[in-house]
Amino acid sequence: MGMFQQLPSLLSEARSTLSVFWHQIIRFATKRNYSKSRKEEIVANPFVHVELNTADPIKAKAFYSKLFEWQLEDMPNSAVPNGNYTIIKVGEGTGGGLMQQVPGGPSGWLSYVGVDDVRAATTKAQSLGGEVMKDVTEVSDMGWFSFIKDPTGAVLGLWQSKSK
Repeated sequence: MGMFQQLPSLLSEARSTLSVFWHQIIRFATKRNYSKSRKEEIVANPFVHVELNTADPIKAKAFYSKLFEWQLEDMPNSAVPNGNYTIIKVGEGTGGGLMQQVPGGPSGWLSYVGVDDVRAATTKAQSLGGEVMKDVTEVSDMGWFSFIKDPTGAVLGLWQSKSK
């Protein structure tokens, strides 16, 4: 059968596939009530912070502030190798931070997931085959964090905010 004879059959298959695809999207969108405000929407353990650990914070700040027009605010932090932590203000969405990488530590972006109880979540991760890379650590006046490595080798930060 030539290509032109197959065309009606191919179009029918494509229409059927698109129909299934759109039905899945509509079902997903219907399950979530997009008319609710963000505060009313229930999200289990959202990503709450991203952080860049870099060998050259000055160069990184120049690059990202121009690329994305982020507002950067430096603040003293004695726990950071060079004594300075930079808050990344993005307006809407998840903000982050930028810091001098710890000697011997990896360079790159690290995501943090918000949890109600960082100690319990860290212990649970370990019981599920994860590895604790950095145990629960307090960030004065802000909260607590830990770093875990999942069974596939990916590293993730866990964050618990202090109650206001």
